[in-house]
Amino acid sequence: MNVAHMLDRLTGASRTIDPDKVALIFDTEQRWTYRKLDEVSNRYCNSLIELGVKKGDRVGILLYNSLEYWALYFAIAKLGAIAVRLNFRLSSEEFRFLLNDSGTKILCFHSSLKNVLHPIKDEVSVEEYISLDYEEVPGPEWALGWDVLNRGSTKLELNASIDITDPVMLMYTSGTTGRPKGAMWSHSNTLWFCSMQIMKWGIHDKTIVMTTGPLYHVGAMEDFALPTLLAGGTIIIMKSGDFRIEHALGIAEQEKATDIMFFPFMIYEMLHKTTEHDYPLKHLQTIYSGGDPVRPWAIDQLQKRYSQMGLVQVYGLTEGTPIGTSLDGKDAKEKGHTVGKPLPMAEVKVVNEQGQDVPHGEVGEICIKSPVVCTGYWNRPDANAVTFVDGWCLTGDLGKIDEDGFLIVSGRKKDMIRSGGENIYAAEIENVLMHHPDISDVAVIGIPDPKYIEAVCAVIIIKENSNITEHDVVHYCKEHLASYKKPKKVYFVDHIPRTASGKIQKYKLREEYKEKV
Repeated sequence: MNVAHMLDRLTGASRTIDPDKVALIFDTEQRWTYRKLDEVSNRYCNSLIELGVKKGDRVGILLYNSLEYWALYFAIAKLGAIAVRLNFRLSSEEFRFLLNDSGTKILCFHSSLKNVLHPIKDEVSVEEYISLDYEEVPGPEWALGWDVLNRGSTKLELNASIDITDPVMLMYTSGTTGRPKGAMWSHSNTLWFCSMQIMKWGIHDKTIVMTTGPLYHVGAMEDFALPTLLAGGTIIIMKSGDFRIEHALGIAEQEKATDIMFFPFMIYEMLHKTTEHDYPLKHLQTIYSGGDPVRPWAIDQLQKRYSQMGLVQVYGLTEGTPIGTSLDGKDAKEKGHTVGKPLPMAEVKVVNEQGQDVPHGEVGEICIKSPVVCTGYWNRPDANAVTFVDGWCLTGDLGKIDEDGFLIVSGRKKDMIRSGGENIYAAEIENVLMHHPDISDVAVIGIPDPKYIEAVCAVIIIKENSNITEHDVVHYCKEHLASYKKPKKVYFVDHIPRTASGKIQKYKLREEYKEKV
């Protein structure tokens, strides 16, 4: 079996569910059954074949969240091609690099993104553009209309030459440390990841999961959504942009969602802007979250408001298992400073600079091993040699394993600040500052210092009506940390740059604040 067989297993002769069961719900606008999803993906697959796409070719998906996104993904999988899932928030220059780096042959995009593609359309590898109308914006004359994909037959004989080790998807890393690298996911990676989640959380055909992130990201498709589809459940997909917590909870209530993926900021909005009387959510069993730890006050409020619900916090990375560990709700109070324990079929260890395992409690680089460690970076043998060693993915994250086997993340290797001969971990300071009642967001970085080589710098967003000062921040850190870890500089800002998955883009902050030294 490979990804191409997923829909056939659910709708074909040996089907396990009613093919007319709803598979996908798009916001409040559309519903597709399993049969419809299978037939539309067959149409797209046959049309791509007619356009000359062959096994191994790269097909770009530059779409906002939509049902067509899912059909196109499965069409590419059925063909044996490779889906290049692109972030619609990028600039023309960034698209130039990604399209040429991946060698994308066909690019399918929403019409409202034509202006960002137009400056580079003749400078990239793309041979044909296909435009899907979006918000009444007409497609450009240099692109084919979406009808070219709808002309194909709904009948399809699956490509027998697809091997489970063949790549099915190319996902570019979020680039928190610079230029992105393309992580190659095989059919095997994808199916194993679905299976690991089904084993861990018992996802089944009655599961109704809401995914709130952009579908180009594993956190919206491979996390929870794709395994729900494999199990015969139903997926609710939120429209891209203008996220409103009231709208999301209204749909969750209406559709009786059993599971929701919320990033931490969404949980905070939920607790600040709504009450359990507004949205009882009696069917909700689990909220999943990741990217950053959920703050203790929010965990307490969630447990009081929705006693039937569990909060699961997850940790991982695109290339090295997107959910390598999880912190279950029962452990949130005592182990809230950790990211939990490994999923079934996953292993975690911590190593020193020589690659040797370190004792529990000692900080080193976190390594993950599972059937979901990607097959490598696209055209990057140099990075592969550094990141993938003997089946392990060296994450670039620093951390330690406590005496109970829970993983604690200390920060990125590049987040380690070397000041006055001491190793200072940015995440440790961030965790302390996140508990300050006047601070709503924080990022800690190292900036050049003439005396100590590097100095600790805290970039902070404060809550409305707060009068907190730099002195207050420094004093608070001195109360909770060794004095040498306190910030030497504190900047109050209105915005901290993050990726779509919520990760702070610290390389941008380092560039900005090194100029202010």
